[in-house]
Amino acid sequence: MSDFADRLIAWHAHSGRHDLPWQNTTDPYRIWLSEIMLQQTQVDTVIPYYARFLARCPTLASLADAPADDVMALWAGLGYYARARNLHACAKQVMAEFGGEFPQTPEQIATLPGIGRSTAAAIAAFAFGQHAAILDGNVKRVLCRVFGVEGFPGSVPVERKLWDLAEDLLPKKNIQTYTQAQMDLGATVCVRGTPKCERCPMAEICVAHTTGRTAELPEARPRKKPPIRSTQMAVVTDGERVLLVQRPPKGIWGGLLSLPEFESEMAPEDWWRAFAGEVAVTVSALPELRHTFTHYVLDISPVRFEVGNMDSIGEIGAGRVVSLEEAKGLGLPKPVSRILGFG
Repeated sequence: MSDFADRLIAWHAHSGRHDLPWQNTTDPYRIWLSEIMLQQTQVDTVIPYYARFLARCPTLASLADAPADDVMALWAGLGYYARARNLHACAKQVMAEFGGEFPQTPEQIATLPGIGRSTAAAIAAFAFGQHAAILDGNVKRVLCRVFGVEGFPGSVPVERKLWDLAEDLLPKKNIQTYTQAQMDLGATVCVRGTPKCERCPMAEICVAHTTGRTAELPEARPRKKPPIRSTQMAVVTDGERVLLVQRPPKGIWGGLLSLPEFESEMAPEDWWRAFAGEVAVTVSALPELRHTFTHYVLDISPVRFEVGNMDSIGEIGAGRVVSLEEAKGLGLPKPVSRILGFG
């Protein structure tokens, strides 16, 4: 343990990442935004979203003032949409409770919506030089392999052990470089699958490498077959316009515009009568598709309801009729975009 930080910092000088868009700044807004986007998402995917987000919301105040629909549209495609809702709520809270100044300590930062202990520590370290340990997925993998930590790292006892280890390993200086180096080592060298041990500064001291256990550590979560759910989506259209509805703020695709849904067992004609009465319609099935979430699989059966004129369906409650061309720019869930032929 004595030279873990020194090895890591020295390695980062010549092999770490130094030119990512959110590096070389101490602006807590930009650092916070990047940390939230990078949760569960790869760097290459995040970079264009990060640029577009900053172009529309260059400051924390502008994010707090932005309409929720704009924030969700900017986020569409990144997945895990609770992150976007929490991002917006966090900006509003910082404006209201901290006068627009991002709090500096990990403890204060962790009280904000959508920010856990590790993310709070990363923001505090990068923006304010705070002496705080991080423990994201990359760091867990590095620590489990280097120090031979057994057990699933997401379990409470193993995670507690890893936090203690992460705290003990903190260097007294160069905290920003050390924090970034941990992330970089896990993302570029100590990767899942086949780690690049020949390039690793820890190879000599790594328990997993020296004992031939890199494929075993960290131990995987006990696998369960994800449940399969099903739904039907209604494509109500006159060929030029389509009906969209806003989803509830919580749950999958929270707050996004989507297609109306109805139970998989329900006959489409019954749904239509309940929805639009006796309005004339042509009903046809569209190709089915499957969308995989973290905890379950969703089988979607789209049904096309073609009417002569969208104005004929009358009161549509939470619905919104838009042109198909306009729908392309609304940041719809990926399966909905596929159903509408947008890719």
